[in-house]
Amino acid sequence: MSLEVLRDVPLGARTTLGVGGPARRFVRVADESELRAALADADRAGERVLVLGGGSNLVVSDAGWAGLVIQLADDRITLGADGVVDAAGGASWDELVARAVAAGLAGVECLSGIPGRVGATPMQNVGAYGQEVSETITSVRVFDRVRGEVTAMLGAACAFGYRSSIFRGSARWIVLGVRFQLAPGARSSPIRYAELARALTIAEGDRAPLADVRRTVLALRRGKGMVVDPADPDSHSAGSYFTNPILDPAALTAALGLAGPDLPRWPQPAGTTKVSAAWLIERAGFAKGTTRGRAGISRKHALALVNLGGATAAEILDLAAEIVTGVQATFGVTLEREPILVSD
Repeated sequence: MSLEVLRDVPLGARTTLGVGGPARRFVRVADESELRAALADADRAGERVLVLGGGSNLVVSDAGWAGLVIQLADDRITLGADGVVDAAGGASWDELVARAVAAGLAGVECLSGIPGRVGATPMQNVGAYGQEVSETITSVRVFDRVRGEVTAMLGAACAFGYRSSIFRGSARWIVLGVRFQLAPGARSSPIRYAELARALTIAEGDRAPLADVRRTVLALRRGKGMVVDPADPDSHSAGSYFTNPILDPAALTAALGLAGPDLPRWPQPAGTTKVSAAWLIERAGFAKGTTRGRAGISRKHALALVNLGGATAAEILDLAAEIVTGVQATFGVTLEREPILVSD
């Protein structure tokens, strides 16, 4: 088997943020046998491996990746009348959502407009507008690099958490496909996000026609620059750069002492509380539209760092570090990065 391996492939152009240096080697694989061949080739060369999806949750360093980048070409999506959906890791996530909505299958409609590939969704437990993919994932088909075999991991084994899973940050597993169990029906899952419920003019907990939910979510995301659009400079980002901090009672008390009672917050399991990173960022002095050279904060959403044109990864990372330092100094809360940093 002969794979077409490209050299010195720019990675910035393959990410939504648009920054970063080249991959030493790059290959697209069509199936499991080609994946095994590519991995064996990397092992013989002593190279590290990076699996690249849609590049929507990555910040690639200016030095790039001194190893092999593998991209999965399989993009098949199969929908069953019983609500079972099987999708290959290389499939477009938003295409899956659109097809599910059109087929009358509920459970992922609030995740409309999220860029990237299906294989990335379990890695960070993608979530938005009150839904997370972990709620509908029944199993994840992975290649286990330690055992050298393909296996299906049940959802309970994936250690899903807030924007995390057993796969995030691990080089052991490569996600080949995901199986979802959606609910057949013309109406959505109960709407659990206040902003979305208001936009749909329904009460929280009510349901709405699937197509209405998808259309409304897309409109809300566009208004925040969170739908990738070449004509919208505020969408040249990696999505939300920071996660909302989850604080234990002592940390919450300290934060409220500095921020005051207006700090938006939501109760979480085990006595913890999620607080708004966007609120903290803006009130620490980093308004929407703030710029630092060719990097900036989106004019539409305080959580998104954007490439204003020709930015380097260093400029994005420097701005992010400045924000982290400012929020920590002002409110005593440490922000965590959501995108994965790819560095040599």
